[in-house]
Amino acid sequence: MPTYQFEAMDAAGQEIRDEIDAATEEEAQTTIRQMGYFVTKISVKKQAAAKKGGKGGKKRGFAIGGAKTKHLCAFTRQLSILQDAGLPILRSLKILENNQKPGKLKYALMDVCEEIESGSTLSEAMAKSPKIFSRLYVNMIKAGEAGGALETILQRLAEFLERAESLKRKVKGALIYPIVVALVAILILTGIMIFIVPTFEEMFEEFELKLPAPTLLLIAMSNYLANYWWLLIVIPIMFLLFVKLVRKFRHGRTGFDMFIIKVPIFGGLLEKNILARTTRTLGTLVSSGVPILEALNITRETAGNAVFEKLFMRVSEAVREGEVISKPLKDHSRLGFHPMALFFFALFGAFPGMLLLSVAITSRGTKLDDGVMVQTLTFMGAYAIGIGAVVAGLFYAMKIKGRVVNDLVVNMVDVGEETGELDTMLYKVADTYDEEVRTMTDGLTALIEPLMIVFLGVTVGFIVISLFMPLISLITSLSN
Repeated sequence: MPTYQFEAMDAAGQEIRDEIDAATEEEAQTTIRQMGYFVTKISVKKQAAAKKGGKGGKKRGFAIGGAKTKHLCAFTRQLSILQDAGLPILRSLKILENNQKPGKLKYALMDVCEEIESGSTLSEAMAKSPKIFSRLYVNMIKAGEAGGALETILQRLAEFLERAESLKRKVKGALIYPIVVALVAILILTGIMIFIVPTFEEMFEEFELKLPAPTLLLIAMSNYLANYWWLLIVIPIMFLLFVKLVRKFRHGRTGFDMFIIKVPIFGGLLEKNILARTTRTLGTLVSSGVPILEALNITRETAGNAVFEKLFMRVSEAVREGEVISKPLKDHSRLGFHPMALFFFALFGAFPGMLLLSVAITSRGTKLDDGVMVQTLTFMGAYAIGIGAVVAGLFYAMKIKGRVVNDLVVNMVDVGEETGELDTMLYKVADTYDEEVRTMTDGLTALIEPLMIVFLGVTVGFIVISLFMPLISLITSLSN
């Protein structure tokens, strides 16, 4: 009796993955439904036709990670052309596998060929390599096999992957420039603070000058960087580890993802990018003939953000109960309050004050500690922490009632459902947000350069003024 692997959802909407023995697939589905589950995926469990690198198998090397998206795009496009030319699927796969360079994709194609030779379908064979072929990929192939239009589905899939990769490259390219400029600016300022300012400090000590407050602050910051430069490396690493730990928990992940899509400037770019990707994913699945519940579940899994995952889960639950997509899409798209999101916003706003306070604390007991300067810095740091946290918290309060899916998306989905052109409308929404993402990235790229120039001008101006104020006093006293 064959063993069937299945994925299903219970009455509470939780995903179930298990195995069951049955004579036929229909009998297996009947048994699963009697258990109170809604079947979303079922397939026969097969043993591997040949062990990797074993007798009769091709020799394989060692590869780390998964396949690059551009390689998967090229493979999908080439497979669609071969299928359109009428070649058998096994021969097409072997041709493409022979043309691949050694790596994860080549070894996955070897496995797929072996599974097909043992009697599996293409979708079942690809499902055995989930790190290469995603659930979206496998289900679209399955829909193409069921509808007898595999070459058409492969073309749609190739277009989907190519557009997603193009948008990803666009966003990455827009972020590279400001990141490089910021790193260069930080390196230059750090060099000035560590190597140039201490030289002036020694000169001021030789002449026993009474230094003004801006100069004392500059020297305190210089000593802080010289003695604690390693914090520039440790703090970002510790923050990333902290975020990774927090995201291990469901509430922590939801709070951080809510924060990240509403953080000023880059949050809007990320939110529109997710909307473009999810609507295009759902539209591609619907146009390929994937059942709507399965399409919504796959879209939820590929969202990459807990806020959108929760939204699509609610939409899926409503559709299962007989609702249309547009109504729950509108009702459940508000962010709402989350304590972890408030924590991250408060931490974001308090960070400059925390840096200032740490400079004041490390200056205690040093030759710069004249009482007044350290007390003033401590007060300013504490004040900046409080004000920054409150302002960031108020900013978050303004975003609580905001929606991640606006009326444009809801109305177009509603029209698509009314006219039976849901996939077309979802494509139009995705195209709209793709264009908005491109416009925002171009605008940010153009805006970053003048902002960095202003920042460097103000910072270098402060350094020059702070260093020249004691020099002017020295020149004046010598001339007298």
